[in-house]
Amino acid sequence: MTHTDSTSSAERDAMERALLLARVHGVPGPNPRVGCVLLAPDGTVLAEGYHRGAGTPHAEVDALSAAAAAGADVHGATAVVTLEPCNHTGRTGPCAQALLAAGVARVVVGQPDPNPVAAGGASTLREAGVDVVTGVLAGEAARLNRAWTFAVTHGRPFVTWKFATTLDGRSAAADGTSRWISSPAARRDTHRLRAECDVMLVGTGTVVTDDPLLTVRDADDQPLPVQPLRVVMGERDLPADARVLGPDAETLHLRTRSPREALEALHAREARHVFLEGGPTLAAAFVADGYVDEVVVYVAPLLLGAGRNAVAELGISTIADALHLGVVDAGTVGEGDETNVRLVLRPPVTRGGEA
Repeated sequence: MTHTDSTSSAERDAMERALLLARVHGVPGPNPRVGCVLLAPDGTVLAEGYHRGAGTPHAEVDALSAAAAAGADVHGATAVVTLEPCNHTGRTGPCAQALLAAGVARVVVGQPDPNPVAAGGASTLREAGVDVVTGVLAGEAARLNRAWTFAVTHGRPFVTWKFATTLDGRSAAADGTSRWISSPAARRDTHRLRAECDVMLVGTGTVVTDDPLLTVRDADDQPLPVQPLRVVMGERDLPADARVLGPDAETLHLRTRSPREALEALHAREARHVFLEGGPTLAAAFVADGYVDEVVVYVAPLLLGAGRNAVAELGISTIADALHLGVVDAGTVGEGDETNVRLVLRPPVTRGGEA
């Protein structure tokens, strides 16, 4: 079977649980976030599992191991998994074969695997006589791994450009000061977004001017145990005492001004989601070349009247040629004097890995 209307309430509840496991415990990186719940024929939960990152057991195998440790019999069970079980041997073995070996009778899938190297698990299971249902909470499953899906289908990392601006489009005052245009609430929200990415990207100019640490911190301003790769892009040398070169996280200096070359290098390192926080020059380069896939902007209720623009020259001379961004979400963060407007925007067209 392939229709989602054939699922039970227990299976749909299990898919919601599997998505939560993947969202909470999954980590950014080369592999997708995946959760799995094993159900007995009567709908009771036997075990659950999730993927913890590259090189660790996949969610299905993790759940099967948990069931074995608990002494649960999974023969004839249903595996509810957020992503189609893989069908290849990479760092770990194929999950489709693991499910078959365990005697699972039914598999309920959220998102089909977009990776041509790993896809085909559903077909393998069906051919072996397993009842497979696909597309259960498919939208939620796809949103969970949107950046990973984009990267494996386009051959380059998904790029989120984040910046903070005043009402009149300034990212810094005339004297160069920019801390802090956004409110504390907006900065906390930024760290939440940073934690979803595996690369933080700035230009050499930002390092020289602002000396950022480029780490991800929690609500108490403490560093998270897993940090994204810090990447500085540009040809000039970095100051030896730059904080980004410290031991807080790994740092890579890409000596190029080309967004395409930078993204190729990062994709080769299996980066899937780049968080671009560079200054106006770097931002303009990515926008002009079509390598921004999402824009997150925090607008502070401030007016400067002069100062550095949020983005540099884009070669647009008339309003008819303006770049129109689609509004995905609009809201506020913070309260009272800390209120900022947060916009999530999508460019009309971006480039894949072929450009």
